[in-house]
Amino acid sequence: MSYVGPDFEPPRPPRHPLRGPLTVAVAALVPGALVGWLVWQAVGDDDGDGSAARAPASASRSASPGTPDDGKERPDGGTGTGTGQSGGGEEPGTSPSATASAPAASGPLKGRVVVVDPGHNPGNFRHPSDINRKVDIGTNRKECDTTGTATNSGYTEAEFTLDVSRRLRTILEKQGATVKFTQDGGRAWGPCVDERAEIGNKAGADAVVSIHADGSAAGNRGFHVILPGVVHSGAADTRPIVASSRALGERVAGGFLRTTGTPPSNYIGGGTGIDVRKDLGGLNLSTVPKVFIECGNMRDSKDSAQLTSGAWRQKAAQGISEGIVSFLRG
Repeated sequence: MSYVGPDFEPPRPPRHPLRGPLTVAVAALVPGALVGWLVWQAVGDDDGDGSAARAPASASRSASPGTPDDGKERPDGGTGTGTGQSGGGEEPGTSPSATASAPAASGPLKGRVVVVDPGHNPGNFRHPSDINRKVDIGTNRKECDTTGTATNSGYTEAEFTLDVSRRLRTILEKQGATVKFTQDGGRAWGPCVDERAEIGNKAGADAVVSIHADGSAAGNRGFHVILPGVVHSGAADTRPIVASSRALGERVAGGFLRTTGTPPSNYIGGGTGIDVRKDLGGLNLSTVPKVFIECGNMRDSKDSAQLTSGAWRQKAAQGISEGIVSFLRG
């Protein structure tokens, strides 16, 4: 169709001689018909039992915002109620992403308790005075916690550890394990390293794994697993758990290597992927088998490309879970 200009107006068809009377007649009939239809709906649609009136009330009850959602896992490992991530009615102190611990499935880990410790906390940087407070770790006093590191693009270690930990929880629960977190992002900061150890101890955990990523120099690559050294000082006594923690750590390292293909650290552990330390309160104060895993170096471009990949983080969680399952099954 060609454009003929703004003043163009197509010719109108001739007006039918009956158009005016018919329009008036139709306009007069429509209101009467509408009233009749409304009366029929009110009388005939109810079927005499009130079901039409009751249906909306039933639907309203099923969507009631006050329905309790029991069993939400608290950051301290307990249970309570919560509304989840969305809405704004979240209960103070609960994790926005924590889900109710599903009933333990039948599987190789049924009856076993695993504590997962997501390193640091996304809110730590807002509470410097709290996380810098010194706590007793047996050998000396050390900061409650730190902010953790981050990639050069700003992806934080705390975000990474929560993501991997949640993926790990899903895998372990499918194996039948009862999984508890030291924190699930719902706390403003912390917990401190001594409280993290206490959560695993009070849970009577069969295994505890603390998830981390390192912040070393560019060119330093790979993962390593940290084991507790022999410490017997003050409140710390790792002697009963050194051997079992090594067994756990070696299996986690093996599973991680096989599943992710990430090589052992080229800057810690002499190529073994294993490091022993006596200065970490989370290990010193543990009375149950516990290890840390540094999944890679966030400051190295090659490692950070993996750490920021959701597909790779799923592999990391799978590898860690395989090590835990191997340890618990003996």
